Amino acid sequence: QVQLVESGGGLVQAGDSLRLSCAASGRTFSSYNMGWFRPAPGKERWFVAAMSWSGGSTYYADSVKGRFTISRDNAKNAVYLQMNTLKPEDTAVYYCAADLRRFLDSLRVDRHEYGYWGQGTQVTVSS
Repeated sequence: QVQLVESGGGLVQAGDSLRLSCAASGRTFSSYNMGWFRPAPGKERWFVAAMSWSGGSTYYADSVKGRFTISRDNAKNAVYLQMNTLKPEDTAVYYCAADLRRFLDSLRVDRHEYGYWGQGTQVTVSS
């Protein structure tokens, strides 16, 4: 079991940066692939970024590639999302999530494959 709490959201202007944090509880955090998701109106796919349990692999949605960076610190039970050059279309509630399965080799983008979710943190980017 993993419990997740996001923080770091806020109101920023286009072009600004923001760093989201996700604090996890539970001794098994380091065994889960982690992802960041944001709901998009009318879109099924929420995926933003994912990182493997070891930290060795990452994957990004095309819309954020080159601007966002996911990282994790297993010693601190935390995962982060550094967001640079923010755009108004990045406005959303951002959720961190842990994959349903432990020690998974592949990164998954389907939110239904993630079983543990935080409460979300709002990011608003003004133009």
